[in-house]
Formats: sequence, C-alpha cells, structure tokens
Amino acid sequence: MTDARTDILARLRAARDREPAPAAPDPTPPPPDPPSPDPPSPDPVALLVDRLLDYRAAVHRCTPAGLAECLATVLDDAPRVAVPADLPQSWLAGYHGTVVRDSPTEPLTVAALDVPGLAAVTGCAVAIGQTGTVLLDAGPAQGPRRLTLVPDRHVCVVRAEQVADTVGQALARLADPTRPITLISGPSATSDIELNRVEGVHGPRQLDVVLVEAAQPAGTG
Repeated sequence: MTDARTDILARLRAARDREPAPAAPDPTPPPPDPPSPDPPSPDPVALLVDRLLDYRAAVHRCTPAGLAECLATVLDDAPRVAVPADLPQSWLAGYHGTVVRDSPTEPLTVAALDVPGLAAVTGCAVAIGQTGTVLLDAGPAQGPRRLTLVPDRHVCVVRAEQVADTVGQALARLADPTRPITLISGPSATSDIELNRVEGVHGPRQLDVVLVEAAQPAGTG
C-alpha cells in the first residue's frame, strides 16, 4: 500500500519520462475579412463628418496653416487644457489659457484631470469614415488613455490623410495593432433604465473634432 505522497511522485516521474508530445502544427491563418456590405465611400472625410455630427460631436474644419487659430477659437471658453508630452507647441500658439503637459516622469493624476473647465487636446492615430470613429493608440500626440477619458471635454485633431474608409483599412494603418485602442464616436453616452440619454458616464460629455485639410471646404460646426 502506498501513501498519497508516493503515488503523486510516481505519477510525476512517469509524466517526466514520457516522450515529449509532438509539436503543435502551425496555426491556421485567419480567413480574409468578408466583403463589406457597404460600397466604398467616394469621400471618407465627408462621411466621417456626417457620422460625427450625427453622434452629436462638434466638427471644426481648417487648413494646416489655420490649425492654431482654429484651436484658439474652439478653446476660447476653456481656461485650462491638458495635453500629451509630445503635442506640438505650434498647435496652441494662439491659445492664451493655462497649458499643463502630461509627462512620463510626472504623469498628470486623475484628480488633476478631473477639474471643471479642463479640456484635453490630442491628436489621433486614424479615423474611420464609414463608422464615424476616431482611434487613439497612445502614439504621437495622443498621450495615455486617462488623458482623454477623465476630462469632461476632449478636443481631437484629425488630419484628413488619417481618415480611412473602412475598419479594416484603419486597422491596417496602425503602427502596432496590439496596443490598447480607444475608439471615440461622439461624446460618451448611454441610456438610463427609462432609455433617456445620459452623457458623460464613461468619458467626456463634449467632443470637438478639428479636421485639418489641405484645402478647406465649406465649413462645418
């Protein structure tokens, strides 16, 4: 009669002495994406604007040379803005309020970002025309996720060349698709038990998208 210890050790030795299992076959590559039910958009930028307005975001359009002036106008009622460490200084050249920068060594705390009247200003990684979605992946001029989720207002700069038509095209443009991604399609909103719209539950209640285009069409927002 063997005790439990002896029995367990015997099983472990038997497992150790067994021949190694054959190597697993290479994983089957995923099937290609199914064709989109929506035809390609002739103008993904116009479609993005239409979707964002439908989601109750404010859209402001400007040329690259007019970005600083446009941001100054958009932020005229914001006494204080929080920005990523690498946000270009030229973007806020016309802004006269207080600018606080996030930093890898001195990151802005949640308490510092949860201040009434504070707006976060960032760039984005890519945007999607067909869904009206802006994607942030903590890349250049985007900062950490708390920077765009805690403040009650987010002002996001999107260059026209960053707008893709479909989700697949947008994901293919990401520098590293394994990074956590924040997807924004208008102000944060949900519904209460009576299906009344409630904004600002999971993120900013106000979203301003500043669309930068080489040739400025008729203004929106």
